[in-house]
Amino acid sequence: MKKRDFLKGKTVLITGGTGSFGESFVRMLLSRHHIKKLIVFSRDELKQYHMETGISDRRVRFFLGNIRDVDRLRRAFSDVDIIVHAAALKQVPALEYNPFEAVKTNVVGTQNVIEAAIDQKVKHVLLISTDKAAYPGNLYGATKFCSERLFIAANSYSGGTTAFSVVRYGNVLGSRGSFVETLLRNKEAGKKVKITDPTMTRFWLNLEQAHELVMFALQKMEGGEIFIPKIPSMTIGDVADAIIPNAKKETIGLRAGEKLHEVLLTDQESRFAVELPKYFVVLPEFPFWEGKRYQKYQRMGKKVREGWSYQSQNNKEWLTKDQLKKLIEHS
Repeated sequence: MKKRDFLKGKTVLITGGTGSFGESFVRMLLSRHHIKKLIVFSRDELKQYHMETGISDRRVRFFLGNIRDVDRLRRAFSDVDIIVHAAALKQVPALEYNPFEAVKTNVVGTQNVIEAAIDQKVKHVLLISTDKAAYPGNLYGATKFCSERLFIAANSYSGGTTAFSVVRYGNVLGSRGSFVETLLRNKEAGKKVKITDPTMTRFWLNLEQAHELVMFALQKMEGGEIFIPKIPSMTIGDVADAIIPNAKKETIGLRAGEKLHEVLLTDQESRFAVELPKYFVVLPEFPFWEGKRYQKYQRMGKKVREGWSYQSQNNKEWLTKDQLKKLIEHS
């Protein structure tokens, strides 16, 4: 029996739709799902132009705007069924130097998305978050932590019309401006590579895995959940050795706001978390609607041990160099 396409006939909007995740997610939706319309919302007209020239699909609309502008969001969200909120400022060193710009986009902009979505009665809104939001150690992480809290709390005053949930994941292989992209670029140029600390660990996934997580969340979400993937760890040093084994490497130490290791699920969140075969789901600390809505997760998996945390340096699953290369090839 063919699996039902839950997006069939739906209008989907992606904020930050010209970013690495947004663009790849757009292409995946167009190729695999019978959506009615797909709206790319972003502030970069040049990226929209390049993206539009590479996509010949009448279902796609490009909407120029900034999430700092709530009136523009209200116009864009008209008759939209699903929103994936991926727009954010995310370069850690730049945001440490320009802190309030991060607040205006990642915090105020997220609240604008919430307000506009409720006003336009959008059914499902999903936030793309990061492991840096768990025990944040820099401004980027702090703003994404705030974004998560805003999204979860939004369920308490949306009247049950709009559901807000979150996906939280680690470093995406091949995304623009990422460590891996920098290594690949330097590999071609034959340059010396600067590494903060070879013992630094991070969670890694490719864009296809990110798509799968988002699709799972969109299909299952009731409102208030945080969906977290089970993904492997790898040290920065091993990543560099796998991609550019013969290049000269210089250790420069941690930059402002960087952590040596990351956390995807905190020990505090473990009290409300359920482990599924491929994901963890952190349930809201108090149900916004009937608690029965969340019981399905208990049937799908098992409760996480209280006090446990999912950390990159203590992960049970580690990437080998060959596995990393295969993930990059499929990114």
